[in-house]
Amino acid sequence: MNKHFLWISALALLAFVGCKSLQEKGNDQFLSGQYQYAIGTFTQILAQDSSNLEANQIIAESYRLSNRIEKSEPYYRQLVKEEPTFNNYFFLGQSLKAQQKNKEAIEAFENAKSYTSDETLLARIQREIESIKLAEGIEDYWPNHVLVNYTELNTPGADFSPLLSEDFLYFTSGRQASGIYPATGTPYLKLFRTRADGLKVDVGAVQPLPEFRNEEGLNQGSLAISPDGNTIIYSRGNSTSPKDLPEVALFASYFRGAGFTQPVWMPVNEDETWWNSTPAFSPDGDELYFASNRPGGYGGIDIWKATRLANSDFGNPVNLGPTINTPGNEMFPHIAPDGKFFFSSDGHPGYGKLDLFVAENDESGKQVIRNLGQNINSKDDDFGIFFTEYPKAGFISSNREGGVGDDDIYFFEDKTPKPKIVNVLLNVFTKEEKADGSIADLPQTRVVLYGSDNKQQGGDFSNSSGRVRFTMAPDQDYTIIASKGGYFSKSIPYTTKGKTPDPATLIQEVTNITLDTTIILDQLILEKAIVLDNIYYDLDKAEIRTDAAAELDKLVKILADNPTIRIELSSHTDSRSSDAYNQDLSQRRAQSAVDYIVSKGIAAERLVAKGYGESQLIIKDAKTEEEHQVNRRTEFKVIEIRED
Repeated sequence: MNKHFLWISALALLAFVGCKSLQEKGNDQFLSGQYQYAIGTFTQILAQDSSNLEANQIIAESYRLSNRIEKSEPYYRQLVKEEPTFNNYFFLGQSLKAQQKNKEAIEAFENAKSYTSDETLLARIQREIESIKLAEGIEDYWPNHVLVNYTELNTPGADFSPLLSEDFLYFTSGRQASGIYPATGTPYLKLFRTRADGLKVDVGAVQPLPEFRNEEGLNQGSLAISPDGNTIIYSRGNSTSPKDLPEVALFASYFRGAGFTQPVWMPVNEDETWWNSTPAFSPDGDELYFASNRPGGYGGIDIWKATRLANSDFGNPVNLGPTINTPGNEMFPHIAPDGKFFFSSDGHPGYGKLDLFVAENDESGKQVIRNLGQNINSKDDDFGIFFTEYPKAGFISSNREGGVGDDDIYFFEDKTPKPKIVNVLLNVFTKEEKADGSIADLPQTRVVLYGSDNKQQGGDFSNSSGRVRFTMAPDQDYTIIASKGGYFSKSIPYTTKGKTPDPATLIQEVTNITLDTTIILDQLILEKAIVLDNIYYDLDKAEIRTDAAAELDKLVKILADNPTIRIELSSHTDSRSSDAYNQDLSQRRAQSAVDYIVSKGIAAERLVAKGYGESQLIIKDAKTEEEHQVNRRTEFKVIEIRED
């Protein structure tokens, strides 16, 4: 990762008292960006004088500027002991933070406060401290994603920033290098590709990028390929030649008929002294995102966006703003198909150095930044995410411990356990009650299943044995409606809640649970009286009692299930009291029952209230109370069946 994190900064350093020739050599190396060589030179000076302030300063800064700040801790510790300054304490804190020595890092940042009154610097310190504290509460963005080192693809050198385009995997690597980059002491980087199908990479067919030649004596960095495959943009730089460009810049190669053009410097770089790298296209190819340290940003390196112009170049770069960019460094942008913006940063709350983040909108539409969590990030650099199947699979790059080499390519997959499937197989048996009270099968009955949303989920006719089978889901409510010509239709509620095992206790991927239920239909015969049981009234009163209402609700349901029938609801008294009194009382009772049913949503024109008094006694010479009760009854009969 350090190869793409470099820019040359000249420091005003004090002259050494001793080792002058060695000192001058080391200073020249440092000021020309040859940090690894400078480290080697000044290490020789420290071997003679371990407390040499200037030597500690050069080595500490060399590690920091080559993105190896975690290695600078002993040198900054010596500096704060001998020369406590804001910068020395601040960079010591960053070195400790990169190693996840959080308690010591906070202490160093707090000490840095004593050496500045600059509000901007104090705010930067507080942000670093808050970042450490916030990192302790980070949750995994994808809890079931598993990261694996692509060991067969990686080498002892650097391998990073993979992307897939037209069945080829492109990436940057230090393999086949012809020289050593003096800033880090590692091989120069080149661009490679090999065939791939998603995460399946042909590791035996890796070859240098065939579209154009890799250049010698400099680093070819991260690349981006336009969605149509006709434009390749990549970063290159770090040349030691005074005739070359002084800084890392973006170059573009275009497909023109027979092949790709030689790469050309892009106008979006604007200034040769600005660092520009890690490009990425928007999904439609009309925008180019990249990282730059140009003026107008919020920190060391920010992410910018340029728009495609009429001439197909990109121009008018715009900073993505302070929600994404911080006083730290942001780079390696990647835009997902759903618009979520992925990037790497060491300025947002994280685990050490560069972590992977996503910018997305919360429920209120506000853009928020989320760390992808510890199953993706580490205390080292984690960057360059690319999805082969969004968001379930893809690649990242990391120089975390335990890798094959320097920067390594890792792949990730969603390993969310497949849910155990429970199917509820419900056998619905349709039956009828015969005149003698026996129960018989009722074939060719139409049975329909509805979900809790009242949408039909199935329907069929019962077979010769009166059975229909439905497949249902666990923990759901349903309604089953059975209908057949010459019978009252009937609907019943059915629930699978509490009738299936807990999926967590199951071993098999699919478990079928078979349940049974029965629906008994009554014959629908015109003018046949049907007694409603338990319809009682208080003595000499017609008001509907609570217990009578419960029975009338059953009739309400019959009418709702059978919207084409019209009924007469009749009331009968016993023979005690006068004929006129009983006639009036029965009519009032019948009307009260009808009024109750209408109040439940049944149309009044479907009901006729009829009081018969004592004119239709079942037991004419009733003597006991039980016999009188048989005569006191409420009945209904179907008097009309309307066509649908």
